[in-house]
Amino acid sequence: MSADRHFLRRFAAAVTGQHLPTEEELLRGMPFFKEALSEDMCEYAARLGRRIKRRRQKYLLPIVECLDDLSRVPSDDRVIALVEALDQLPKTKTFPVEACRLRCLIYLAFFGQPEAAIKMAGEMARLAFKDVRHGEQSGMVYRSLGWTVASTVLEERLRLGGQSSSYRVAEKAKTYEHLFQSAVRALARKQADNRRPDDRDPAVNDDRPMVGPPHLDQEYVAPGAVIVINSIGNGSTSEGKRVAREFGALLKQPLPLKKTPNLASVRSALVEEFPYAEALVDKVLNPLVGRRHVWIHPTIFVGPPGCGKSRFARRLSEELRVPYEMISCGGMSDSAIGGASRRWTSGEPSLPVMAVRRHDCAGPIIILDEVEKIGTSRQNGNAHDVLLGLLEGETARRWHDPYIEAECNLGFVTWLMTANAVDPIPAVLRDRCRVLRFPQPGPEHVAALAPRILEGLYLEAGHDPRWATPLDALELEVLAAAWSGGSIRTLKRFLEGLMEAREQERSRQ
Repeated sequence: MSADRHFLRRFAAAVTGQHLPTEEELLRGMPFFKEALSEDMCEYAARLGRRIKRRRQKYLLPIVECLDDLSRVPSDDRVIALVEALDQLPKTKTFPVEACRLRCLIYLAFFGQPEAAIKMAGEMARLAFKDVRHGEQSGMVYRSLGWTVASTVLEERLRLGGQSSSYRVAEKAKTYEHLFQSAVRALARKQADNRRPDDRDPAVNDDRPMVGPPHLDQEYVAPGAVIVINSIGNGSTSEGKRVAREFGALLKQPLPLKKTPNLASVRSALVEEFPYAEALVDKVLNPLVGRRHVWIHPTIFVGPPGCGKSRFARRLSEELRVPYEMISCGGMSDSAIGGASRRWTSGEPSLPVMAVRRHDCAGPIIILDEVEKIGTSRQNGNAHDVLLGLLEGETARRWHDPYIEAECNLGFVTWLMTANAVDPIPAVLRDRCRVLRFPQPGPEHVAALAPRILEGLYLEAGHDPRWATPLDALELEVLAAAWSGGSIRTLKRFLEGLMEAREQERSRQ
């Protein structure tokens, strides 16, 4: 479980540009640096180039030149040039040749090169075998199969004269991965249904439909799975066919719900990080006791700026191991959250449908940050009006998406919101939510908060947090005296000053 938590933290750090994923993390599904292939290539090439230059070894100069080119203009041609330079490199233990070669392989696979894609699928299969040997269930098997099929389809496309640059190989691989998972689930379900009731394994019955959200009927089509999209509206038109292709991987397919993890472990991790919010942690987690799958009643965390409520919503999602989307509501004034009709050039699905598709999960968590800042103009629709329908269980499970042009079951999506004040939020919206006051930390919590903030500052600076010298008793005492509590951002600024003082002290030594 600690490994999963570590992966999720690095996953979030990669999205925000605070962590450059390793090759194995990329193979296991972690996004590229800042969720962009080009950003990852530039960052990787720049970092590795700096490391090599410090060694001042002449035989590495061709590698340095290739890395400099790649950091300036990330492209498949420059990746290929780097691979060719690696092939000419003499055997050495001072340069990570194989790791660099694997990184290039991943890049070329995402650029749509069939040979690289099939080799990357082989690396995924190797990781899957490694997981099985350690007694762990691994989704890498499906991921490997998905990339294998995508590579063969891509190869056939290129043979017929298609262009790899316009072929979205990663999305195709994800689609085939999902189809393999669905097929295996369907087979397991069929085998379970064919067994006599008296012979059924109690574990199978234990995984049968849980008592879902109180306002929902039981719509599970498989143990712990729900069909979100049953049909595509106006499917006979050209636009309908395009949307059907776009959502083919989800159409009539059962999507999983996330099982409720060990709540004692979740509580322990959250209380350790938010010691001043222990009572609130219990209020949030208690309704999950007895539920087999995660679903939280729409909740608004209200507290002054800087008290940590946004981070708490994110960390809660991570500890529950549920995929999430965090949306800033500052400046939001129209109904885009509910999607736009496919008839317009700006047409797109509703926010929860996009979250379901992105995470391949029927019950993701959506975090609306500073929900009180949503504008009230109705010129292009109003976000509050859309939210009312999405937060109401009866409406959400039959949500008519304007892009899909059909009903979607969004009743298992969890909505968490943060607000600095509750008064600007319309009463009808508050009525559909549980409003919880988020407490403020005090100086007595410095010893628990400061080390984590310091670790984050080192990550932001691009350093390994293990380099950070632990705060001593005198430093903690000074921080507690300077910071009277309230905004964690203020405590962060004090720690930034402390880091600067430490660096100045080191430079004088």
